[in-house]
Amino acid sequence: MSTTELIELIKKLPSDKQKEVEDFIGSLVAKANTENRIDFKSVIKPGFGGGKGIFGKMAADFDEPLDEMKEYM
Repeated sequence: MSTTELIELIKKLPSDKQKEVEDFIGSLVAKANTENRIDFKSVIKPGFGGGKGIFGKMAADFDEPLDEMKEYM
């Protein structure tokens, strides 16, 4: 069923039922948002280097001087 068809069906409902649909969609969105969260406590190991790999990779030229700072070097 397409989005347009869903909207047309919802428009045919009485206003109190439309409010129920709105509330239901809100609860689905809230549930999806909580399911997609990352629990860093379960990912990060305590101690030095515990967060290794969870933030992605650093650029190969990370330690190179910035172009904006060349005049000061």
